[in-house]
Amino acid sequence: MLIKRGDDIRYSEVTPQKAYLNRRRFLSTVPLAGAALLTNRASAAAKLAAVKGPFSTGEKPTPFVDVASYNNFYEFGTGKEDPSRNAGKLKTSPWSIHVEGAVAKPKVFDLDAVMKMAPLEERIYRHRCVEAWSIVVPWIGFPLNVLIKAVEPTAKAKFVAFQSLYDSKYMLSARFAGIEFPYVEGLRMDEAMHPLALLCFGMYGQVLPNQDGAPVRIVVPWKYGFKSIKSIVKIKFVEKEPPTTWNLSNAHEYGFYSNVNPTVDHPRWSQATERRLGEFGKRKTLMFNGYGDQVATLYAGMDLRKNY
Repeated sequence: MLIKRGDDIRYSEVTPQKAYLNRRRFLSTVPLAGAALLTNRASAAAKLAAVKGPFSTGEKPTPFVDVASYNNFYEFGTGKEDPSRNAGKLKTSPWSIHVEGAVAKPKVFDLDAVMKMAPLEERIYRHRCVEAWSIVVPWIGFPLNVLIKAVEPTAKAKFVAFQSLYDSKYMLSARFAGIEFPYVEGLRMDEAMHPLALLCFGMYGQVLPNQDGAPVRIVVPWKYGFKSIKSIVKIKFVEKEPPTTWNLSNAHEYGFYSNVNPTVDHPRWSQATERRLGEFGKRKTLMFNGYGDQVATLYAGMDLRKNY
């Protein structure tokens, strides 16, 4: 039997430790097919070394098992429990990120090279979904602006466009998902450069589970969850506002900015309150998800009802 040390193990060879330790509880909450998620990856459980990062909330993190079993990831199903059953099919190695567009140094990055670009930080962020539920997660990564600076955007780079992996061999078709694939998202350049925007590789001290966006995703904590695109394979710097999946699907309900704003209701429900995953009561939704002190100046002078 080959036993690997932590520093010998590549990102994609790792099973999240808490997924392993909580496998009995996890599998009791989902059909037996969920076992594939925990067994088809390597048996080693390695931690991601990370320092405590800035901006962390003092709120208690949502239990790992809840965050790992209740997800929006339409490539693996439209039900909240579907991704934890089906995402074990996602192959996270080898993995490359193509960075292109209005940059001086376009490049195809190997994931392990990206992870070495800056020290990893653990940041406990609130995360708010448009369906009026929320979570608190200890994400692990580093500021997205580290990668952005490395490729040297030109003056034409006004927006950053992101694209997720899509493989029709094992992912849901657009016909059954109700949205077009591959999944695409975007940020304005100043949003992407903000130190709160995280290039994320793990959570709860471990690598990302597949259903939570492995092996690399974005976390933008002041925006609704669908802006935090998962399983990224392409980043493109562009001059004009890029298309985004949910805006293409229903522009009336999902705007480009999608900042958490309790005063702007979704056409089919109120955004004034939210329910924390794993809790029964509701709480008031905070403007910019509680990050207004950090990000409100990005939108000075903007009509946030029009630019929703």
